[in-house]
Amino acid sequence: MTEASALDRLAEAEVFQFADWPNKHVPLVCAGVYAIWDDDGTRFLYVGMSGRGKTSEDILKRRAGSNGKRFGLSHRLSAHASGRRSGDQFCVYVCDRLVIPKLTTAQLRRVADGQLKLDDETKKYIRNRLSYRFVETKSGDEALRCESKIKNGELDTFGLPFLNPGKSPT
Repeated sequence: MTEASALDRLAEAEVFQFADWPNKHVPLVCAGVYAIWDDDGTRFLYVGMSGRGKTSEDILKRRAGSNGKRFGLSHRLSAHASGRRSGDQFCVYVCDRLVIPKLTTAQLRRVADGQLKLDDETKKYIRNRLSYRFVETKSGDEALRCESKIKNGELDTFGLPFLNPGKSPT
């Protein structure tokens, strides 16, 4: 499986809604790359990968000994679906750039008073409005190269991701 084929497969991959997480189609153990869109599928928001530094042999060993434990794409997408900002850059971006700007003054007061949790609002936003595609790659290095190409606009189908472009939009 080459980077070009992984990129082509991602462009044609099935679209899933975060509202339907967990997703039985995401392998419990695998490296891969994924792309996230807004609710109507018109705005490409984010590209990510999982399995950094893992070889195909590492992944096969993990798969054999996983005992149902998630690694790679399943773990990463689950973290995104949770809406928890701690340790998840995607959730931080969603909160900062998409959730907070839409909060009312009254909601911001409730955040300040501890009555409204930004993680809860982020989870609602993700679950109610975002969709994703993913493809499995043979290694973490392949996933990283694909992610980099997409961030830099080398996949014409997507354009630059709104939340994490590799280069400045012109």
